Amino acid sequence: MALIVCKFGGTSVASPERIRNVAKRLVRRKQEGHQVVAVVSAMGKTTDELLGLAAAVNQNPPTREMDRLLSTGEQVSMSLLAMAIEARGYQAMSFTGRQAGIVTDNTHNKAKIVSVDSERIKDALERGYIPVVAGFQGIDENGDITTLGRGGSDTTAVAVAWGIGADVCEIYSDVDGVYSADQRICPHARKLDEISYDDMLEMAGAGSGVLQMRAVEFARKFNVVIHSRSAFSDAEGTYVKEECDMMEEAVITGIAHDTSEVKVTIRGVPDSTGVAAKVFSALAGNMVNTDMIIQNTSEDGITDISFTCPGADLERAKETLKRVVPEINAREVSIDESVAKVSLVGTGMKSTPGVAAKAFNTLGEADINIVAISTSPIRLSVVVDAAQAAEAVRVLHHAFDLDSDAVFEETQLSAEEIAAKMAKGR
Repeated sequence: MALIVCKFGGTSVASPERIRNVAKRLVRRKQEGHQVVAVVSAMGKTTDELLGLAAAVNQNPPTREMDRLLSTGEQVSMSLLAMAIEARGYQAMSFTGRQAGIVTDNTHNKAKIVSVDSERIKDALERGYIPVVAGFQGIDENGDITTLGRGGSDTTAVAVAWGIGADVCEIYSDVDGVYSADQRICPHARKLDEISYDDMLEMAGAGSGVLQMRAVEFARKFNVVIHSRSAFSDAEGTYVKEECDMMEEAVITGIAHDTSEVKVTIRGVPDSTGVAAKVFSALAGNMVNTDMIIQNTSEDGITDISFTCPGADLERAKETLKRVVPEINAREVSIDESVAKVSLVGTGMKSTPGVAAKAFNTLGEADINIVAISTSPIRLSVVVDAAQAAEAVRVLHHAFDLDSDAVFEETQLSAEEIAAKMAKGR
C-alpha cells in the first residue's frame, strides 16, 4: 500500500463528466489499497474568467481582493470532486489551502509557501476519507488568502506530498509525461521514462510547460518524487527524481522553447562604473525577471545594453526604464517582441565538450540567426527570431539524435572551426 498525492489540472476537471472520471480514478486507487489525497486546479478556464470579471469592474484591482476572488475557482472544483467521490460510495472531505495547513508569505498573487501543517489531512486519511485539497492557494500570517501564481497547484501538490510523507506525487494533465521536445512542433519527440530534478528544472525554466518550475524546486529540496502522467489514460508517465538510469549516458535530455520572451535594448548608454548596476537593480526592484544580458563593445564611451525578460514582465520593464533611462543619460529604449528562446538541456553536457559547436553549426546550416547566447553547466540557450523557433527545435532535436535512442558522440573541432561555425550561426 502506498500513500499517493494526485494532482489534477484544470483540463482534467473542466466538466462534470471529467470530474466524475477523476473521482472514478481516485476510488480505483483506494480500492487497490492505497491511501490517496487529491489536489485540484480550477475548472477549465475559470481563472481566466475570474480575471475578466475583475477587469470589468476595476482595471487595477487590489491584489488582496484578487487573491480572494481567484481562490474561489479551486474551491468550486474541490467541492464538486468531493461530491463525485461520495456519489461512488466513498467518503471524501474537501480542504481549502488554509484548512490544508498551507502557510505562505504575504506576497499576494505570487506567494511562497513557508510551512505546511498537514494534521487535518492526516486525520482524514486515518478515518478512511479521500481528502480533496484546493490547489494554488494558502493563508498568510495575517489570515489573508494568498495565491501561488500560475501553475501554483503543482506546488501545492508537492508541498502536501512532503507534508504527509507521500511515496509519490502524481501530477495529471492533458499530456502523458515529459517529452524531449514539444510534440506540437516536433512530432518525433519521445517521452522520457524519467528525468532528474536538475534537468527538469532547466527544462521548466526554459519554457517546457509540463511542470511548474517552483514545484520542481520544492520537490528537489525535499526529495519528493513526481510522476507526471495523463489524466486520460493509465499509461506510465515520467518520473522526476534525484537520479536517473540514463544520466551518465545521455548528453542532451531535451530541447525546450519559449516564445513569450522579449528583448529590450537600451541604446546610447554611457560606459561608466555603476550604470549597469543601477539599471538592473531598478528592474529587480520592480519584479522584472531578466534572463540573458548583453553589453556591446564601447565606442567613444557609449554602449548598448540588451536583456531578455518574460513578456508578462514587459509593462513593468517599460515603466522602470522610463524612469531610469533619463537618469543614466541613455538615448532610447527599443523592444523586440518577435524573439524566442531555444534551450538544449542535459546533465551530460557538463562532461561533454563540443555541444555548443554542434548546436551553432546546426543552426547555421539551417540559416537560423542567433541573437543572443547564455549557458549554464547543463543548459545552452540561444535567442532566435520567433518565426524560426519551431525549425530550430526540430533541427537541433534531429542533430542530437533525440529522435531515437542513439546518444550523441562528440566530434572534436579545432578552435578555427568552432569560430567559423559560430560566425555562420550568427
